[in-house]
Amino acid sequence: MSIIPARLMVTADGTPRSELYDDIYHSAAGGAEEAEHVFLAGNDLPQHWQQRERFVVLEIGFGLGLNFLATWAAWRADPQRSARLHFISCELHPFSVADLTQLHRRWPQFAELSAELRAQWPALTPGLHRLHLDHERVSLTLHFGDAREGLAQIVAQVDAFYLDGFSPAKNPALWSPKVCHLLARLGAPGATLATWSVASTVRDHLRYAGFETRMAPGFGDKRQMLRGRLLARRDGRAVPPPEPGAETARTRAAPPRPRHALIVGAGLAGCALSERLAARGWRIDLIDAEEAPASGASGNLAGVLRPLPDIDDSRMSQLTRAGTLYAWRHIARLRAAGHAVRADACGVLHLARDQDQARKMRAAVEALALPPTHLRHVDAVEASAIAAWKLPIGGWFFGDSGWVQPPSLCAANLARHASHINACFGRKVSRLEHDGSHWLAMDARGELIARAPIMVLAAGIAVRDFIAYDLLPVVSARGQVSLLPAAKHSAPQVVVCRDGYVSPEVDGQRCAGATFAVDDDDETLRTADHAENLAKLDAMLPGMATGLSAATLAGRVGFRPASPDRLPMVGALPAQAALGHTGTLADLPRQAAAYVLSGYGARGLAWSQIAAELLASQLEGDPLPLERAICEALDPARFLLRAPVAGRIQD
Repeated sequence: MSIIPARLMVTADGTPRSELYDDIYHSAAGGAEEAEHVFLAGNDLPQHWQQRERFVVLEIGFGLGLNFLATWAAWRADPQRSARLHFISCELHPFSVADLTQLHRRWPQFAELSAELRAQWPALTPGLHRLHLDHERVSLTLHFGDAREGLAQIVAQVDAFYLDGFSPAKNPALWSPKVCHLLARLGAPGATLATWSVASTVRDHLRYAGFETRMAPGFGDKRQMLRGRLLARRDGRAVPPPEPGAETARTRAAPPRPRHALIVGAGLAGCALSERLAARGWRIDLIDAEEAPASGASGNLAGVLRPLPDIDDSRMSQLTRAGTLYAWRHIARLRAAGHAVRADACGVLHLARDQDQARKMRAAVEALALPPTHLRHVDAVEASAIAAWKLPIGGWFFGDSGWVQPPSLCAANLARHASHINACFGRKVSRLEHDGSHWLAMDARGELIARAPIMVLAAGIAVRDFIAYDLLPVVSARGQVSLLPAAKHSAPQVVVCRDGYVSPEVDGQRCAGATFAVDDDDETLRTADHAENLAKLDAMLPGMATGLSAATLAGRVGFRPASPDRLPMVGALPAQAALGHTGTLADLPRQAAAYVLSGYGARGLAWSQIAAELLASQLEGDPLPLERAICEALDPARFLLRAPVAGRIQD
């Protein structure tokens, strides 16, 4: 579904108002004050989050972001706050960043926080968007779209609910029995709830869903508000919640868990996960056979970071969009922290092969209706202007995409929390063993390289050395990139794609390629592959290959791990006992404390950062950054429920 932004309107007294729902965004008596009275005090905050490792809030109706800003400010001001704050919010009609800038001027007490929020405000595209704030102690996960769809796809254990949709009379869908039951499904034991609405239908729906509610003094012109608590269930019967302040298994300090992992592989996947876990305080032993990170398939001069849309907005389309947007925000955070990443969101022009495909590409743009700064259709004239090259056909233009140098991204990821990462370069893992409590990585001589309670395989095609194909069907895809001489500022200064890609000039060269050959182990540069890349180049940019000889070009060969369905493999490794197992993904046996990041194929840049955040969230028990259906589509054990044909990659 497309996202229709909210329109900025105000009442005569200056209160922000929705024309679509004919309702106001907050009480005329004060938005920040309402947030504090209704939602913070209504959920016993800050007391409820104190001395906790993490605290999770879920809100319906992000609106102006006032409830989030007030919660963030109160959390910051509390010396006994939880170590981390997760805030999840659903919004069907988000404001543009320009409108938020204007609106937030009304609350100067939040100026610092609102500026940080707006600096990361995502493109108004459907789905989940994760923002990391306040030195990554605060995570904001926004769902842009219908809350009913979002709540069904969110994976989290929520401690406090903010119900702040428009009036039940104006927008009854947000107060429906379905929504209330979805909230109950997401609630942690003893989860609290607060809302300004005391409508009898709202109370009834919450009660049927399993919440105990009571009236409390309201705010402004609202005489009353509603407070609630999720009842536990035993033998199908509701159990009264604990009294406020009573100690429970949930509120007692949990015993410290080992935050220590060994990661095999220091390419895009392994370096990204090292950074995501280290940001959460984990210790990492990162092992790679090469002497430096990004020495394998992740070592190219420049790769493309952009989505791959389709008219049906498939899992591939959703994942590449989410991964691309998250990766560019991540690069911005690395740069803000002083780490150099060679990258440029110069734009990506994806040309159609023929007029039939051009019509399909236009139809996809119209169906998706994404912001034109993110994706728009261009004809041959506009495409020619963008590329500064005469082109016979148009296609897609991704204005917020571009190229990234993978080794620089890997280096920045490892430098971001360097004190938490022990890099073991030049050490080849020959054997992995589990002794009942730890994983041991051994070299060919049987010497211990590292040991840790948790192990992650992120070793590219080398994952096949440690787990059989019938458990994890990874195939090797050989890719050869050609390096072309290029003058500074020469055209094109955007990335151009069509059955391949060509980058702008980087250090006097541009990348063109890449070939894709399954189960081809030849490590040498091949003239025939250079010729193939030049042919693709000439088809994209007629005449650009003139004067270039395939026999004299430099280049690079890499071997990329690919999966049968072209989606990555992210999560817990299946155990041998899973073979022949029937049932669901949740039922399949898994190897003890063993995980994998693989199957990225040619989309390592688009997937590595969001996949690392997903796996880190799974390991830490945080809310997940991707929808439930996407997470299941990435589960490494999925192929055991639909046996793949050996070595085959689907088109």
